[in-house]
Amino acid sequence: MAFLEVKQLKKQFGNTRVLHGIDFSMEQGEVVAVIGASGGGKTTFLRCLNFLEMANEGTIDIVGGFHFDAKESYTPKQIREMRLQLGLVFQSFNLFPQYTALENVYLPLQLRTKERIRGEYPFGRARRAAIAAALEENRTRAKQLLTGVGLADKMENYPWQLSGGQQQRVAIARALAQEPAILCFDEPTSALDPELTGEVLRVIKGLKEQGRTMLVVTHEMEFARNVADRVLFFADGVIEEEGTPAELFTNPKSPKTAAFLKHTDI
Repeated sequence: MAFLEVKQLKKQFGNTRVLHGIDFSMEQGEVVAVIGASGGGKTTFLRCLNFLEMANEGTIDIVGGFHFDAKESYTPKQIREMRLQLGLVFQSFNLFPQYTALENVYLPLQLRTKERIRGEYPFGRARRAAIAAALEENRTRAKQLLTGVGLADKMENYPWQLSGGQQQRVAIARALAQEPAILCFDEPTSALDPELTGEVLRVIKGLKEQGRTMLVVTHEMEFARNVADRVLFFADGVIEEEGTPAELFTNPKSPKTAAFLKHTDI
């Protein structure tokens, strides 16, 4: 079995079918780029994988992680636990404006830690001590992650004091803090100008060198060509074509893929 395996994933909104039965798998350490025109189903696919949308049909499996079947019912806690396996970086950053970069990274960790500690320590001094110790651990972890994305000197800055590229790097650090099995990106550079785009893409390339498993929805064709191990082309709610970058960009088999690439700057 592959590290991630998706079978017959379907999603519709009212009478509109967006995903028409997606079959997809990827291996641990693989980087997969997802390309295609707007409206093809890329973002909906990613949101279903992260349970921000619930698929109407299909299954999702991560080895050693979880099994999801759209036919089954899940509690909010079970959904949260599954969601932690797939970190998501949004195109619009989604940082908390009232918190510093450091707080944006460690506060989600602290909330998760408090939930765990409350189960282990029902009440009293032991619980307070455990939460205080966890705070220091989480702050240390957050500092390491921000340093890793090149923001050691921006930890106490608020989002409004950061460039778009810096904000996106904070968002990447926050996603990494949860130690997800797979890191997902939804058009991570679409809101950035070319110079800031380069900052973020360099961080993603560095994560690839570390062996991270990543699924990247992107309009950056050069990134897909030079960094991804495999490329998926989405069209009309299905994976129209997939292959290595060399196969898909050099010799596309689908007319839809060829037409899309013809009008794309690569």
